[in-house]
Amino acid sequence: MPVLTRLIPSPLVVDIRAGALDDLAGVLADQRISASGKLAIAISGGSGALLRERLSPALPGASWYEVGGGTLDDAIKLADAMKSGHYDAVVGLGGGKIIDCAKFAAARIGLPLVAVATNLSHDGLCSPVATLDNDAGRGSYGVPNPIAVVIDLDVIREAPVRFVRSGIGDALSNISAVADWELSHRETGEQIDGLAAAIARQAGEAVLRHPGGVGDDGFLQVLAEGLVLTGISMSVAGDSRPASGACHEINHAFDLLFPKRAASHGEQCGLAAAFAMRLRGAHAESEHMAEVLHRHGLPVLPEEIGFTVDEFVQIVEFAPKTRPGRYTILEHLDLSTDAIRDAYADYAKAVSQAISG
Repeated sequence: MPVLTRLIPSPLVVDIRAGALDDLAGVLADQRISASGKLAIAISGGSGALLRERLSPALPGASWYEVGGGTLDDAIKLADAMKSGHYDAVVGLGGGKIIDCAKFAAARIGLPLVAVATNLSHDGLCSPVATLDNDAGRGSYGVPNPIAVVIDLDVIREAPVRFVRSGIGDALSNISAVADWELSHRETGEQIDGLAAAIARQAGEAVLRHPGGVGDDGFLQVLAEGLVLTGISMSVAGDSRPASGACHEINHAFDLLFPKRAASHGEQCGLAAAFAMRLRGAHAESEHMAEVLHRHGLPVLPEEIGFTVDEFVQIVEFAPKTRPGRYTILEHLDLSTDAIRDAYADYAKAVSQAISG
């Protein structure tokens, strides 16, 4: 009888713990990622300089590259600067913009990427996608998965707490995104990958149900693991579908319609996920999600991030245009402006009671 299986693209190393950064050189050498220590390390101009000062004695064979920002041009310049160095691997050391630039650059010059995250703001640190600003706005570029992911919980705790909160919102939105994928499977026949859906949903549920807070190592461990697993779920699916549904359509609409006023990615995704769960009739789940978001200091109403009800209605109405061809609860219900307004009033009343009671 034939053995039918598949290979899952995933990192060779996932090291999430307090003090992980101090062992970076040893981990890369032990795993034969860079036995010679010839590394190209991309850092930011601010916090990256401090990390370079701390790490450079243990990485004498490394070359350090300062990345200006998170644009496609920045990533291309980084690749051009690195391509003649004969390195073993590229290390992206920093937040999302630095890691995305490093992902793109590593793919462009054909080297493996090591993602060393200094905050937990979103699920892109282990995904097969680099999100970069370009002349048309913002683009998503397919890249290989990182060969290694290193997250030092001591470093994470030193970052502004808003980054952790953003990661919480992004992780929780998986629950709504998977529900949208299942809806599309039922209504349109879109193929669903059960393994990718299970990984993404359980990553979100683990964060949803953890009793700890943003300052607890136990909670940060679960959040970091959840964000890494979400990236792997996207690799399994070959698409962002396990982690992107109506929640991310609404997030993109915030960014496109109000680019100067948009909140963090995770704040918008978390709020949008709680609202989308209400739209699909999952009232208890919506209220529970809102309670957890509120407990962690995230917004559950657009007014909390400076948007009026009228603006939020406009955002929800526009949201399906951000991802043509993607079927979510928004496309399924196809609500009129007045219906969106009524649905929001229902949601706002329910979650306000839930978080106050």
